[in-house]
Amino acid sequence: MSQDTSPTDESTRHSTETPPETALDTARHQLNQAASYLDVDPNIVERLNHPAAVHEVTVPLEQDDGTVEMFRGYRAQHDSVRGPFKGGLRFHPHVGREECIGLSMWMTWKCAVVDIPFGGAKGGVVVNPKELSDDEIERLTRRFTNELRNVIGPMTDIPAPDMGTDAQTMAWIMDAYSVQEAETIPGVVTGKPPVIGGSKGREEAPGRSVAIIARKLLDYYDYPIKETTVAVQGFGSVGANAAQLLDDWGATVVAVSDVNGAAYDPDGLDTRAIPSHNEEPEAVTTYADETIGNEEILELDVDLLIPAAIGNVITEDNAGDVQADMIVEGANGPITFVADSILAERDIPIVPDILANAGGVTVSYFEWLQDINRRSWSRDRVNEELEEEMLSAWNAVRREVEERDITWRDGAYVVALSRIADAHESRGLWP
Repeated sequence: MSQDTSPTDESTRHSTETPPETALDTARHQLNQAASYLDVDPNIVERLNHPAAVHEVTVPLEQDDGTVEMFRGYRAQHDSVRGPFKGGLRFHPHVGREECIGLSMWMTWKCAVVDIPFGGAKGGVVVNPKELSDDEIERLTRRFTNELRNVIGPMTDIPAPDMGTDAQTMAWIMDAYSVQEAETIPGVVTGKPPVIGGSKGREEAPGRSVAIIARKLLDYYDYPIKETTVAVQGFGSVGANAAQLLDDWGATVVAVSDVNGAAYDPDGLDTRAIPSHNEEPEAVTTYADETIGNEEILELDVDLLIPAAIGNVITEDNAGDVQADMIVEGANGPITFVADSILAERDIPIVPDILANAGGVTVSYFEWLQDINRRSWSRDRVNEELEEEMLSAWNAVRREVEERDITWRDGAYVVALSRIADAHESRGLWP
């Protein structure tokens, strides 16, 4: 996610309360903070504070009962100085223009920090897919694809799965786009089924990269993995794969959760006995002997906390209650900017999402290469190449952290921004 998130619906808050921090607010804070560590042309920073384009469309859907309902759709394209736009498409009730812009900015940094030749994009449709039939979702997907056909493509903008979408959604997008172009074009999306050009290992890649980076962080701070306790909020493709790999490597995973709550065992859970969200949605608590709430899992006294569910779960209100020794972000934006500052003051190391869960976009890049070359890779090759890319990114960030004495988040953004700024400096500005 994957592995992306959407902001909580705050429409019911009293008007006198402080508005919630949006993904765009956080992305801009992080950009400007990273820029303060570098000698970057302020004009480049100003450009990066804004998207290259935001496409808003209206998508008509003929429902199963014959009535037509209209849905809003978005595609935010942030920056393409290093390559085609790249990012997920989500079907979710809280999709919005600013959210898509903020998430597209994160995608730009994510691609740069792992040094793959893509820029950032994000989009989606404002819809609750649980309220639609499979046939309605297919018709909505195909019509949305047609509305975006002129702005996506294998060399311009390459969507991928996100919240509420999956490999089947990507297959429908590929087919709709290919039919309109009168040729089969698998590279227009990633995250497809392998039978039509998808990559082996793509679905589990974000969780695998979270586990790889978590293992490096534990080693960096001299925490033997077999003596480490872990709590994972979220048991979708990111959280489940991260938890299971860390469990396989000897860590004691004491808690995992889904939307209904968390399974908890201080002696360690058998993570492979608990079905992931993809295997059996919202089933974590039904397989638990003891349960706790989703808020409580964030406050457990563990060595490592992995928030891998949704965004903005650690905020100014609960950052002081976090007891974990270190955090690796599995979801996109699980910690607000203010909460991040509080945790930094408490000397809690945090590896940011743009590094930790970048396995998804990295294997998407591998998939794109396979599609362009019409040659598939084995799962072993995908996993080996992914680990090599993640370790390279980790080492680049670690050097900045050590040389500049900055946080892991700032280190990741410094790596990303320096690469993006260099590309802008080289290409210049079209007059």
